[in-house]
Amino acid sequence: MDHAGDVPDVFDPRIYAEGVPHDRYRLLRERHPVAWQAEPEIQGWPAGPGFWAVTRHADVVTVLRDHRTYSSWLGATQIRDPDPADLPFLRRTMLNQDPGKASGDHGMLRRLVSRAFTPARVDAFAGRVRERARTLLAAARDGAEDGAADLVRTVTDEYALVNLTDLLGVPAADRALLLEWTVRIIGYQDPEDAPAPRLGPDGKPLNPRSPALLGEMFAYARELAGYKRAHPGDDVMTSLAHAGLDPAELEMFFFLLTVAGNDTVRSAAPGGLLALARDPDAYRALAGGAVPPGRAVDELLRVHPPVLSFRRTAAADTELAGQRIRAGDKVVVFHASANHDERVFTDPARLDLGRAPNPHVSFGDGPHVCLGAHFARLQLRVLYEEWCTAMPAPELAGPPRRLVSNFINGITRLPLRVSARAR
Repeated sequence: MDHAGDVPDVFDPRIYAEGVPHDRYRLLRERHPVAWQAEPEIQGWPAGPGFWAVTRHADVVTVLRDHRTYSSWLGATQIRDPDPADLPFLRRTMLNQDPGKASGDHGMLRRLVSRAFTPARVDAFAGRVRERARTLLAAARDGAEDGAADLVRTVTDEYALVNLTDLLGVPAADRALLLEWTVRIIGYQDPEDAPAPRLGPDGKPLNPRSPALLGEMFAYARELAGYKRAHPGDDVMTSLAHAGLDPAELEMFFFLLTVAGNDTVRSAAPGGLLALARDPDAYRALAGGAVPPGRAVDELLRVHPPVLSFRRTAAADTELAGQRIRAGDKVVVFHASANHDERVFTDPARLDLGRAPNPHVSFGDGPHVCLGAHFARLQLRVLYEEWCTAMPAPELAGPPRRLVSNFINGITRLPLRVSARAR
């Protein structure tokens, strides 16, 4: 195993509170593209056996596409090993399955979601998404103190949540529940963002994805599905409720759509605004119509991917970038590093809103590529368009705060100026 002394740590979630560690990623790409990382105990979470960090674009794509060698089923998709007792439960969701009947009916489940998440259904929400962006931006501007507002609190959290619950068909009165569940599941590594961890009988923190902590969400999913069977609507939950899923499959679908569907835009939207605030020339090009909005969205996703990393488990002895990997080893791909690989992206540190081609992996690749990518791109494009129409050039009014996480590239506070400075 590669234990060279110059291998930087990219595991510790506290590193990411200071920003994506691009210098560390660059060193790994140059010298140790498949590098062994230790998993020490951090913030009360137990130590693990270690894993291989994959940082070059070509190798990341190889791992994501080759499900036979790099399995989602064997150990699920988080860096931390799940409790063995929880693994059968985690395998109910297609995120933790591999194509083929031997590890769950991944293909059937993806087809089901694809039919529910049709581009036509998503595009039908475009008008509502735009009106929501206008309303939230206007409220942030009009309610700002000293011309500044925290865009996470006033705009992006609500924007992502309400758009998703609209598409799912969740009643307005229940929307806050989905945000609470998302924060608990996504922000568990962050002592400020997450509630205090619940402890199991052995006194150790329960994994936020364990069945013991998801009962409330699952009960709600069953209740909502029952309502949709009696009162169908043109929404995703109605499609799922009538799809003949067993209760466990329905529960895990709701879990996946609620958390992944919400947090993708919840993380990407403030990240894109922060990138624009730090590059006024790029913002002027976007606002002035010099770059196509769709390309701009993809470049902002490249520089601020919502997900930092995903784990696979080697199903057999193999070799990657010259490094021998044993069956059972954890293999973790780093999306943010792949998106800055100099072998693929010219001048990757530069925000080039017209960049084309732009083969970023912010939505993954292979059999697990994000099914909600079209909906996410729509929401991001509309939000940036409405900002350019109604708001001043984005300008930081204070330091942003990033989520303590090696999984989600989250921003928990983003103070921006939302009204023009007095002259």
